[in-house]
Amino acid sequence: MRFVPTNKLLFWFGVVFLPVSILIALVPETTGPGIGLAVGLVLVGIIDAAVSRNRLDGIRVTMPEVVRLSAGREGELTLTIENEDMKVKRLRLGLTFPREIYSSEHDRVTDLPDETASSYIVWPFKALKQGLYLLQNCYLETPSGLGFWSLRRAEALGSQIRVYPDLLRERKKLSGLFLNRGIGIHAQRQVGKGREFEQLREYLPGDSYEDIHWKATARRGMPVTKVYQIERTQQIYVIIDGSRLSARNSDPLGINSNNEPGANTHDTTIMERFAAAALVMGMAADRQGDVFGLLAFDDRVRKFVRAKNGRAHYDVCRDALYTMQAQSVTPDFGELFSFIATKIRRRALLIILTNLDDPVLAESFTAHIDLISRQHLVLVNMLKPAGADPIFSGPSVNTVDDIYKKLGGHILWRHLREIEKFLQRRGIGFYLLENENLCTDLVTKYLSIKRRQIL
Repeated sequence: MRFVPTNKLLFWFGVVFLPVSILIALVPETTGPGIGLAVGLVLVGIIDAAVSRNRLDGIRVTMPEVVRLSAGREGELTLTIENEDMKVKRLRLGLTFPREIYSSEHDRVTDLPDETASSYIVWPFKALKQGLYLLQNCYLETPSGLGFWSLRRAEALGSQIRVYPDLLRERKKLSGLFLNRGIGIHAQRQVGKGREFEQLREYLPGDSYEDIHWKATARRGMPVTKVYQIERTQQIYVIIDGSRLSARNSDPLGINSNNEPGANTHDTTIMERFAAAALVMGMAADRQGDVFGLLAFDDRVRKFVRAKNGRAHYDVCRDALYTMQAQSVTPDFGELFSFIATKIRRRALLIILTNLDDPVLAESFTAHIDLISRQHLVLVNMLKPAGADPIFSGPSVNTVDDIYKKLGGHILWRHLREIEKFLQRRGIGFYLLENENLCTDLVTKYLSIKRRQIL
């Protein structure tokens, strides 16, 4: 408990002590009464503090243990105030939000009701960045009985604010991919006879020779044909690079920045864009009847969620991603691909979200990709770096600096084209995606692969 003097106490001290001091200096005979008056005021202040020292003991403030919302969205905290003794009529509350949580109110004064011991306060705030944030304490303040002191105390809360990636904008962009004539969500039509073995049967006229099971034919002494079915459930894994290059701003040119008052001023990192894309892919895979898994790495594998489906599994993936932050380390692709070859045995679609604009990292990536490229279908995706274009594709240059920027962008574009050709020779897709279309392009490529049964 802390006692802080109020303006009222300072006012009365100024009113009493200053005139008494002047009066004693001018009229020595008033020394006794003047000192008595000053001592009386001091005693009144001490008695007021002593009588009111337990005034906040009957106040309890609680809030939900977990508060969930999306980044960039506004939310509310509901604080429950228990006034057991009902002695306190006015209460001032303060919350210490972290930098990533914005609130226009850092403290609030509320009048507690006389007819009930419980009351509620709704506290608005806005999450600027995804992650896990703690509210450890709520600070309480109330005036003493005579108003000479402000009594302050910290109430332990221990509440969590879980801020998830904002997928609302991405879901709006993708709504047309899942709707069929406005009726609802449908699985994509698949072309072909299927590639998953179902059973053996006797040969019928018209069956292809390539479908004959020669070993079974030799055992039975008659032609036997293999029957295939379309593979309905496929494994989809999104692999996220959380190393140093993913800590960069995903929109360095500020194309999608929002300059409105009160808007989100946090720069979205590449890691956060990758996390949002992974969750959107999880929704798309679940609605198409596939199982979805997740892997996050930097210099080692940080998170691995084996492929499953359902709402509970999606929540597990979301909880694994929203606290992930890019680390200042160099990615270890050798360990990553060794881990995948060991843990993911069944053929799967691996969607790798990484950054290969660093030549050293690109060399390490291409040196180890053969560990998984023969078993799995691999798609390598990265956000297109700013200015990575052929030298004569943009507007004309005006200054010497523009010439150097264009030459640097052309060299980077040429480097990425060489990586693309190298990976294509190994049956691996390599794509440079625009920041604003990252989720849409990923889901479109996934649906195209599923429709053509490439996996």
